[in-house]
Amino acid sequence: MTEHGQQLTSDAPDRKRERVARAALSRLMEPQDAAGLALVQAAGAVDGLRIATGELAPGHGLEQEVASLLVDSGVSSAGAGLAAALRRWAPRIPDLAPERDLATMQRLGGRMIIPGDPLWPSQLADLGLHEPLCLWWRGHELEFPPVRRVVALVGSRDSTSYGASVTGDFAYGLGQRGCTVVSGGAYGIDAHAHRGALAGGTSDMPTIAVMAGGVDRYYPSGNEGLLRAVANQGAVIAEVPPGSAPTRYRFLQRNRIIAALAAVTVVVEARWRSGALNTAHHAESIGRAVAVVPGSIHSANSAGCHRLLRDGGAVCVTDVGEIAELAGSSGEGLVGEKETAASDHDGLTLEDLILLDALPVRSTSSVEKLAVVAGLSAGSVRAGLGRLGLLGLAVSVSGAWKRSGKQG
Repeated sequence: MTEHGQQLTSDAPDRKRERVARAALSRLMEPQDAAGLALVQAAGAVDGLRIATGELAPGHGLEQEVASLLVDSGVSSAGAGLAAALRRWAPRIPDLAPERDLATMQRLGGRMIIPGDPLWPSQLADLGLHEPLCLWWRGHELEFPPVRRVVALVGSRDSTSYGASVTGDFAYGLGQRGCTVVSGGAYGIDAHAHRGALAGGTSDMPTIAVMAGGVDRYYPSGNEGLLRAVANQGAVIAEVPPGSAPTRYRFLQRNRIIAALAAVTVVVEARWRSGALNTAHHAESIGRAVAVVPGSIHSANSAGCHRLLRDGGAVCVTDVGEIAELAGSSGEGLVGEKETAASDHDGLTLEDLILLDALPVRSTSSVEKLAVVAGLSAGSVRAGLGRLGLLGLAVSVSGAWKRSGKQG
């Protein structure tokens, strides 16, 4: 312990610089921004921030290294290079204030952790290039449990009484076995998972809520009391800094963190198209176990669960013991990601999805304002608005833009 403490002390100035840099980068870049994550991997967080903000020129060799990392990670090269990313990040540079964000977390009694910290969950490394830059953490300073002691319980926001009962029983039983239950803090299945884990938990960290927005406010507001209890007895975490809005895109990206923290993801209830299925596919892609609770063939809330079973990538579970057994095996030998039914949003690029999230529903917004909100260059916003307009997802009103009434 003495040697370890001395090493931490000698590294303190460098770690502080890296911590501030990653705090800034987490506001500059959207979650799972492949070009940004590749830049940090190639140049380090401190120089990566200097390059991203225009303080330091990247150089041809670094651009090639970033491009190679993107190709190795299976990211399409079209529009994903460093030059395009620099234009995308430029509108957000004036708003960077990492010291302020870190002070906000300290005021809330929380912290921001980065890879290499003693408290960093090592299982997140399984995400490869898409490991988060940092985690903003609200709650007591406790060690994250190892992956084999974590189970994700996810499902529909509009859960049925059956789904609520099963989730509560499973979460309570897992808590009694010393497991940590991780979920997304939303209404429905997520809320029942957190409540059951808090009631039955015997570990220091009975439950973890992974947020899509900043942890400075509890979202949704109807779950504020529950999320405060989660923070007091477990942890509320996010990869985006305080003040960040929980957009649709960020909900999808936080699902990979839920999947990576847990040895097994259990889908209790899910409609044919559901965010819970997205979490399950993230779990499959990194070799984690996926389990499904069967439901009535007449229930739309179980259609997605039965689809996972039919496609062959999930295991049917009916009691806590079966889930605990899966967690111990870590889901070896599972198949890869499955195709999903078509949607209006399928085929949209990363930039288009972010721009769609930035578009207001009732009022309108200018190209310049959208560039700041979405973190894109003005040119990218104009091109993206043209594509979204052709798809009927955005409309122009007197030169300004808003989201159309068309739903994905």
